[in-house]
Amino acid sequence: MTLVLGIDSSTQSTKAVLVDADDGTVVEARSAAHPAGTEVDPRAWLEAVDTVTAGLLERAAAVAVGGQQHGMVALDAEGLPVRDALLWNDVRSGAAARELVAEMGGPQACAERIGSVLVASFTATKLRWLRDHEPERAAQVASVLLPHDYVSRHLAAPGTPAFTDRGDASGTGYFSSTADDGVGAWLPDLAVAALGHDFERPVVAVSGVPAGHTASGAVLGAGTGDNMGAALGLQLTRTDVLISIGTSGVVSAVSGVPVADGTGVVTGFADADRGWLPMVTTMNAAGVLALQARWLGVDLDELADLALSAAPGAGGVTVLPYYGGERTPNLPDATGTWTGLTPATTRADLARAAFEGMVCSLADAVDALAAFTGVVPERVLMVGGATRSPALRALAPAVLGRPVLVPPEGEYVALGAARQAAWALSGGSAAPTWSLPGTVELVADPTPHVRDRYAEARVMTQPP
Repeated sequence: MTLVLGIDSSTQSTKAVLVDADDGTVVEARSAAHPAGTEVDPRAWLEAVDTVTAGLLERAAAVAVGGQQHGMVALDAEGLPVRDALLWNDVRSGAAARELVAEMGGPQACAERIGSVLVASFTATKLRWLRDHEPERAAQVASVLLPHDYVSRHLAAPGTPAFTDRGDASGTGYFSSTADDGVGAWLPDLAVAALGHDFERPVVAVSGVPAGHTASGAVLGAGTGDNMGAALGLQLTRTDVLISIGTSGVVSAVSGVPVADGTGVVTGFADADRGWLPMVTTMNAAGVLALQARWLGVDLDELADLALSAAPGAGGVTVLPYYGGERTPNLPDATGTWTGLTPATTRADLARAAFEGMVCSLADAVDALAAFTGVVPERVLMVGGATRSPALRALAPAVLGRPVLVPPEGEYVALGAARQAAWALSGGSAAPTWSLPGTVELVADPTPHVRDRYAEARVMTQPP
């Protein structure tokens, strides 16, 4: 049996899966927590990696790393952090993002150069913030890595140049995924504009080709960002749409063509191969259900039971769940809106309306992605902890109006990294095909009136 190791260095923890390279069977899985916060000493990730890979790394013929996108790991000339890494969810660079977009000629010009409109999550905006608020530290910066690059460098044999991949690089704000025959290329002028001076950037490695070796001689794959890793782990094709339901919602698809959406609704990331991974994000997803459970004084299981006891349409109640503002549609200052409440409204109606509103919001994201990319999904996949809810399983295919596939629970970023490691080991033209036993197809009678009422409420409450 040939074993490969996939690592996911996420915001909250490091996960590692040791996998049979032939069929994708997970032989062993481990995890270790990361420090909390939106700025973290990146050396803590290396300690977590050492913990979870002890005894596994030696058994693997190849290894690759998936990691949280966008994080700024700024290093001095000795390769040491000049400060704690700013993570994707650190929003202090919001003003810097607006400045950089304006300097590039506006949102559409920005999207055409880098594939996306800059927001606070992107690395370039964090470098601009560093330039403006910590100039002494900014002056010390000799190189900048992304989290997965930093972990890969730690695993690599001494002397291996730092490397990244086009998928994760496409989230920096100073990389073009369409340049250099689709492999991608750095944009030094944008890097200099962000930090105020040039800095060393990692080599852009290619999936399927070894990027280096570990100290023990194992093949080291290019690695990638977490969303790209999940697409690899789930083996998405160009006719699939993936709905990932966490605190926020992410709808993505693998595409053969790049996008440049100046509205910022669709972000035009590259994937871990030579395609693209356009993505639409909602700010309010599983958190909507947690809020509703708290307000009704029940747990999530009881919330699901209540929702399933109400009729489709929740007795006429509709919720726009934009509690923390919303990104799709772009309403950063929005609040939640409930309509259709009457003396006859029940607790069950309120529970069901929360589920229906959340799924309607995700359905809008699916439509936005399809409208901009032309991807008409043949399959819709849904992942995330919320998919355990029987109410979500019943309502999602009804609201979306199509069957929904739920793969078995798993660490798909780490599994995608393992698949990439197996690809680099084999030297094949494509990543190996692994089975995903246990995938469940959800079907239900469509409830188009639910989305119709949601659309009416959205139009009534949005500013002109």
